Amino acid sequence: MRVGLFVTCLVDLMRPSIGFAALKLLEQAGCEVVVPATQTCCGQPGYNSGDRASALALARKVLQEFDGVDYVVAPSGSCAGMIRTHYRDLFKGQPEETRAAALCARTYELTDFLVNVVKFEGVVCPKNNSIKTITYHDSCSGMRELGVKAQPRALLAKAEGITLTEMNECEACCGFGGTFAVKYGEISTHIADRKCENIKDSGADAVVLGDLGCMLNIEGRLRRRGDMKTAVLHVAEVLAGAAGQPVDNSSG
Repeated sequence: MRVGLFVTCLVDLMRPSIGFAALKLLEQAGCEVVVPATQTCCGQPGYNSGDRASALALARKVLQEFDGVDYVVAPSGSCAGMIRTHYRDLFKGQPEETRAAALCARTYELTDFLVNVVKFEGVVCPKNNSIKTITYHDSCSGMRELGVKAQPRALLAKAEGITLTEMNECEACCGFGGTFAVKYGEISTHIADRKCENIKDSGADAVVLGDLGCMLNIEGRLRRRGDMKTAVLHVAEVLAGAAGQPVDNSSG
């Protein structure tokens, strides 16, 4: 099974460890993983902002780069949702409409692919991992566009030495929403503060999630609020045993 890993531009630029963790998990699942070196963005920022021309140009690039693989997998519900859900609209009436529909059908978010396609059973976490309790944030795009809810929890339940404690309002938005956080900064901050309070009340060592946009927003707000201890981790990092240690409280 040849799987194309769509790394996502945020992961590539901001936290490549997520991409390496996703690669490790897919290889452990027995997949032959292809990572096109020229990949960049799925086109979502332009699409959400009404710039369909630039979004379509990037989507055509994705279509070409991932031609010939059996599946496309992304460690991001947002980017996977863009390809699987919105490319149908973006390519409607275009010469590539049929090819795009086929791409949509074979594109998956990472945990959804691991659970429902390859039936992955190989989760192993290091015994010396200091993270013992986690809480999970359901990212909006993954949950609402792709139905990603039970999948990450099913995988995390197999992680050795880690206990999942659900926070209040785990399905509520973190306040990021791409350009929403820029256009409506005060509202975004209020939403993020509420999310941070729920994370704090859970008592978990770390908040785990499946979208780097949400991760950056939540981690940034936690640190601005003075929380230097709670780790913010991608689910792939936890499952691949690459979670590392919680942030040192004395690091400033």
